[in-house]
Amino acid sequence: MTTAVSETGSPPTPQVRRRPGPLTRARRSFDTHWYAWAMVLPVVVVLAVLVGYPLGRGIYLSFTDANEANVGRTIGVNHIAATYKSVGLDNYWKVLSGQEGHFYSKLSWTVFWTASCVFLHYTIGLGLALLLNRPMRLRALYRVLLVLPWAVPAFVATFSWRLMFNEKYGVFNAFLTGLGLDPVDWLGDSTLQKVSAVAVNVWLGVPFMMVAILGGLQAIPRELYEAAEMDGATPWQRFRHVTLPGLRPVSGTVILLGVIWTFNMFQVIYLLIGQGASSESEILVTYAYRLAFQGVRDYAGSATYGILILSLLLVFAVFYRRMLSRAEKEGVSVR
Repeated sequence: MTTAVSETGSPPTPQVRRRPGPLTRARRSFDTHWYAWAMVLPVVVVLAVLVGYPLGRGIYLSFTDANEANVGRTIGVNHIAATYKSVGLDNYWKVLSGQEGHFYSKLSWTVFWTASCVFLHYTIGLGLALLLNRPMRLRALYRVLLVLPWAVPAFVATFSWRLMFNEKYGVFNAFLTGLGLDPVDWLGDSTLQKVSAVAVNVWLGVPFMMVAILGGLQAIPRELYEAAEMDGATPWQRFRHVTLPGLRPVSGTVILLGVIWTFNMFQVIYLLIGQGASSESEILVTYAYRLAFQGVRDYAGSATYGILILSLLLVFAVFYRRMLSRAEKEGVSVR
């Protein structure tokens, strides 16, 4: 076998195949999958209009001092030009350094609210899913009844709970009065406001967790339980070593979604407690709403809070997914 040699006597330099650039790859992808691109284009346009523009506008306002007094507006036939100006990172510095005075107190309550609700969502949903996964009479009826809170619109359910928590005419105080106890101002005290909000949100969120976990349970092969039972595993050991690992993909997804939804659960706090919400009962998203639409409207401050909320959730999502990927790799290597 002969090897080609160049005129100088040295072997030829191997040709390095360059990787095509992003524009070339995008052009090739479009040429190959043009139909898929055409089908996705309307959704992309809608998302750009409904999400992209407000997000970009919010980012822009967070770097200004825009408020109700200096934004552009039209009164009758007269148009008043905007006079707000750029302030750089001043809004972020005031919030994160504590000068603004509300961010960290509301962040701590928001984190506690999110953690407690998601924990109760998952544990109660897991328990109900385990019960409904067992053979029983009227199982289909129980599933429909337990999914019902999820089917009811959130604002309808929240107003119903608000009526039940009413100090004078609510069901809970009527029950307490029947027992000879004094009625409780559920939505007037800051601590009871928090307890009531958690109870309502748990009632609304458990059905989703239950349905998702029930689907994950039914996807676990029965052979694994039979093999574990033949090896003498107790019910707790089967739950720990078969059920929980089998639910890991579903659990990771629903917990992430639950955290994102609960962190931004505006309607429960605002509709349940309303204008009577104390400063301690507000979460970040309701406080951002109050900055933008109540009192002297601080659009720049509200936008700053919105961008910080988005940043916190993005950071959590990235680290959470990495943690799940690392745990999955470690589990595979142990096996």
